[in-house]
Amino acid sequence: MKKKWDLAALASIPLIMTLANSMLIPVLPLMQKKLHITSVQSSLIITVYAAVSILCIPIAGYLSDRFGRKIIIITGLSIAAIGGLVSGLAAWLMESHVYAVILAGRFIQGVGAAGAFPIVLPLVGDMFESEEEVSSGLGMIETSNTFGKVLSPVLGSALALVYWFLPLAVIPLISLISIIGVIFLVKEPKKGQKDKGDNSLKSFFQSIKRILAEKGRWLYATFAIGGIAMFIMFGFLYELSSVLEDHYQIDGIQKGLLLAIPLSAICLASFITGKIVGENKGRMKWFIVIGMAALAVMMFICGVMNTKGLVFLLAFMFVSGAGIGLALPSLDALITEGIEKKERGTITSLYSSTRFIGVAVGPPVASLLLNKEAWLFYLFAAFAVFCCALALFVIKPSKEQSAA
Repeated sequence: MKKKWDLAALASIPLIMTLANSMLIPVLPLMQKKLHITSVQSSLIITVYAAVSILCIPIAGYLSDRFGRKIIIITGLSIAAIGGLVSGLAAWLMESHVYAVILAGRFIQGVGAAGAFPIVLPLVGDMFESEEEVSSGLGMIETSNTFGKVLSPVLGSALALVYWFLPLAVIPLISLISIIGVIFLVKEPKKGQKDKGDNSLKSFFQSIKRILAEKGRWLYATFAIGGIAMFIMFGFLYELSSVLEDHYQIDGIQKGLLLAIPLSAICLASFITGKIVGENKGRMKWFIVIGMAALAVMMFICGVMNTKGLVFLLAFMFVSGAGIGLALPSLDALITEGIEKKERGTITSLYSSTRFIGVAVGPPVASLLLNKEAWLFYLFAAFAVFCCALALFVIKPSKEQSAA
């Protein structure tokens, strides 16, 4: 593939942004004890990051269409680094109001994250002419995103063994690595830098209204599936983290390694899917259907079975992860290739916002249902069935292909 160094630098962004969030999941119970907060309050450390991103992502998408993808990505990464610095220093130096300042830092970090990973998707679409290259590139981006999730529980657990707040404090350093890579390696296509059309805010909202009117049916379905997939993923990761610590007294690096099992399935399936789907939109649809169906079946079985059977629980969650891994790259490719280049920043930003809604809602819902695990898994299964039906009956590849 051409532009390997550009793609490698861009792939570092989802990796690092994922580490900045998912690295905290295995150490939330420890933070809860250190900060003397409830499980719901600890889940807000994840949620506030995602919630503010939901609001800022569409703005970042608009700015990337107007001023260029690269400058928005660099700005977003810089803001994320500042937010990480605020949280890390608060945990290290402050004796009072630590939790509130950590949340404030996470809020700032979420603002920066909105201008980072979500803008990578349209930039990859801009960089390549061939739909097959776009699909392969997006598969690598999604694989990097998921690899960050595989690495994050192990790395987060290892860092917390040194100091409990270290997973917060390293965020500025890892963000700097990505900033340097983007500055020196990514060459933004000229078409993505300048748009001679009307770039006013009014035009931005009119463009959204027009696109959703023309293609809203399949776009809404894609948005919903992406958001629900992330909701289930972060929900069952939070639940698994709590089960490992509360039921099995497993913590530290061992806990991180066990959490990495379902995440490694997502990573592997994402990589393979990105290579296979190519420009075949019909194949993308069926990968989404099969992935969501597998997720629904596994979540239902997890609800029926006794979660004290750790081997079976991890096995079923591994298959669940593979199902999510089949769907995510297919959704990325479908939405990126189904929208014209000049409109990709706008639409992919809305898509990313719905994914962040799932990230924000998953941990709090899981924390509220920790004592009713069966119902939590039944809820996940029902949502996965809904996604499967959306993909099967609403997404019509022939229509999306003609629209593109």
